[in-house]
Amino acid sequence: MKKGIHPENYREVLFYDASVQQGWIIRSCASTNKTMVWEDGKEYPLYTLDTSSASHPVYTGKRREVNNEGRASQFKDRFKGFATTLSAKK
Repeated sequence: MKKGIHPENYREVLFYDASVQQGWIIRSCASTNKTMVWEDGKEYPLYTLDTSSASHPVYTGKRREVNNEGRASQFKDRFKGFATTLSAKK
C-alpha cells in the first residue's frame, strides 16, 4: 500500500449488522466512538449497520408477504360500489 495516500484514521473497523448478529472487519475511515471485542479477542472500532447483505431481502431471498391479486382487482374491490352510489344520487 502506498504511504501517505490514506487519512490518519484509516484503520480496521468492525461493521456489525445486529439484526443477524454478523460482522465484517474492513479497513475504513468510518467515524465511530464505540468499540467491540470481536471473535478473535481483539477490540475494534464498531460501526453498526441497519441492514447489510446478510439481512436485506434482495440478498437473502426472503420476500415480504404480497397479496396474490393484481392491482386492477384491488382497485375494483375498493371501488365496487362507487358507480351505483353515483347513479342513485341522480
